[in-house]
Amino acid sequence: MRATILPALLARTAVMLATWSATQIAFLIIAVIQAMCAVIWALGARLLGTARGAVNHWVAWSFLSSSTWFILAARLESPPLVGILVGVFGVMCLQRGIRLFIGREPTHRLQAALLLAVVIVFWLTQRFPLRSLQAMVNYSVLAWLYLSIAHDLYLHARHQLSFRWPLLLCTPLLLGCVAYGSRAVRAVLTPESVLTEMTTNSPLNLGSALAFVVLVLALHATLMALVVTRLTGELRRMSRHDSLTGLLNRRAMEELLFAQLQRSMRGREPFAVMMLDLDHFKRVNDHHGHAVGDLALKHVAKLLRGSVREVDSLARFGGEEFVVLMPGASLVQAQPIAERLRERLCATPLTYSNTTVPLSISIGIAQWRGDEEDLSQLLVRADTALFQAKDQGRNRVVSDVGERDAAAAMG
Repeated sequence: MRATILPALLARTAVMLATWSATQIAFLIIAVIQAMCAVIWALGARLLGTARGAVNHWVAWSFLSSSTWFILAARLESPPLVGILVGVFGVMCLQRGIRLFIGREPTHRLQAALLLAVVIVFWLTQRFPLRSLQAMVNYSVLAWLYLSIAHDLYLHARHQLSFRWPLLLCTPLLLGCVAYGSRAVRAVLTPESVLTEMTTNSPLNLGSALAFVVLVLALHATLMALVVTRLTGELRRMSRHDSLTGLLNRRAMEELLFAQLQRSMRGREPFAVMMLDLDHFKRVNDHHGHAVGDLALKHVAKLLRGSVREVDSLARFGGEEFVVLMPGASLVQAQPIAERLRERLCATPLTYSNTTVPLSISIGIAQWRGDEEDLSQLLVRADTALFQAKDQGRNRVVSDVGERDAAAAMG
């Protein structure tokens, strides 16, 4: 019996499609595309971690949009309220998903008000001859939603992503706004012609459907661009930051040191380097375990991050060793900052599970001496000063012994 159900279903579908107009077929194509995209996004949501909530909203938008286009294809002459609401709510899911993805607060109350307006206008048109009002309100709501999403994406592309041409990211949304907005205007200016075109196999409906095929694909390409940009940024960040502390890693710090050296050689700008080493870190690991040792490193990183200047760069150089690059700083300026770092760490021990672990740090400082000194020599002098700090009893700041000549060398 089951073997005969599928052929019968296919036969009935073929008969139905044979009676449909070109416009209805175009609407059905959009419905199929959106259904496929819903499945693809649903599968991809499992791989996107923190962005899963946003992607689930895109799944909902794709599914609801697919349902709307199918309803329009089946009920072209008199779309039911559910078809209209599903379509509007689907675009709202798209808006909410994008806002979640880019870190903006969703607009719940405004969306609820827009849905209520659509329901009220639909109710009025069932009792009074106001179909043009229904068309104007529905298209205006959709146009506003697309414009709002385009605005959100523009700000994100300009300020967070620093795109050179941020309008490119929101172009599909702007086109959707223009498409719906133009229909809303025509519903006011020439209501009779728009209503006739809405409920017939008109060139306007067919052309709009084909245009929306392209628009839907462009929208999904925009969403994919957002995801790829996010993943690329995360990979770039992972390559430059220490996974445990979140500070810059050794490679990133070496790049910053080299760039600073080039600037200083051109502009004669002084700069200093601090080498910091957590005292008795092996003892922390041996007595409390490596998990607590990791907590100690995170604790130190957090305190250091909150104590350096905004222009300074902080990195975990390896193990329990940290480096601070201080652009524009002389030894005289770096010394009190180093002392503040040391004192703050001593005054803020690590606390976990009702256990307190006192921590201290040794710091060596070196100031760049001028054109005759390269990075390796500077780092060796800072490391030598750090070794002297540890050799003198730890928990202290030591400056490179030759720093008294640095100011003269800088001219």
